[in-house]
Amino acid sequence: MAQPNIVLFGAGTMGRNHARIVSSSARANLVGIVDPFEQNGRAATEQYGGEWFPAAEEALKKADAVVVAASTEYHYDIAKEVLDAGLPVLIEKPICPSLEQTEEILGMAEQRGVPVQCGFLERFNAGVLAARKLIDEPVYVRAERHSPHWARIKTGVAWDMLVHDADLISNLYGAASPESVSAELGYFHPDSLEGAEDVIDMTLRFPGGGIASASASRIGQRKVRRMLVQSLDSMVEVDLLLRSVTKYRHTNIESTDDKVGFKQMTEMEVPEVSGLEPLAAQFEHFIDLVEGRIDADAERRSILPAHRIIAAALDGR
Repeated sequence: MAQPNIVLFGAGTMGRNHARIVSSSARANLVGIVDPFEQNGRAATEQYGGEWFPAAEEALKKADAVVVAASTEYHYDIAKEVLDAGLPVLIEKPICPSLEQTEEILGMAEQRGVPVQCGFLERFNAGVLAARKLIDEPVYVRAERHSPHWARIKTGVAWDMLVHDADLISNLYGAASPESVSAELGYFHPDSLEGAEDVIDMTLRFPGGGIASASASRIGQRKVRRMLVQSLDSMVEVDLLLRSVTKYRHTNIESTDDKVGFKQMTEMEVPEVSGLEPLAAQFEHFIDLVEGRIDADAERRSILPAHRIIAAALDGR
């Protein structure tokens, strides 16, 4: 097929990142940006190309596919318009800030046979991709995702941040549904909206006995994106910001002859990590989905596990 014409919803911080990626892609054309604020929309189109639209109706007539990078609270209404137009869509995570709305959107997409991708960016992190090749049957996973406070985010950290790690953990355990989900939530920052948690600590147990824990915080003083995966005979650490991976394997413990104590030996493997910027790799995947190179039904099914985990964690509050 010809290069698809892409319309982008949202000219904020994340929208401009998507505009940069789409405009530089050799496989698609950025034909328009929808944003209700003219100053934002025109500034983005002047920098990255395409036409500014204040609303969806005219923009969707020029689109072959859509990227939604507007604020999460607008995803539901935008997604319905896009699906009614029958257009493939990449929606920034989460699809919607509730499981019920997400299931409704995905159900609409399935009924209409429209491809949908969720912006689970960390799936395309080169460090994560390299780490997955080194991981053997995980039994314990620990993830941390901490950031300083950012007032523009209206949802709590579970939907805004932890959903990434819920997706990674679920995939490490074969996309199985956890047998149990528990969480502790904290509300601290005076600028956060009422009911929007600033900290969440979550524990999961999966069929077969595997467990996982993950924390997200927006009262941290620096960005942290880490994951540790333990198997019976190895451990893999991933720094998702640096896209670095280290695998550890404990090989020996022996007593010393000349003094009381033990000598421990651990092998370390540090693979070379390379690949596209995650946002670019994610967009390449979306174009493959638009062009029919990827099973659209399987892609839709892969979206729900993380949303169900987050919903279960919040339901326990």
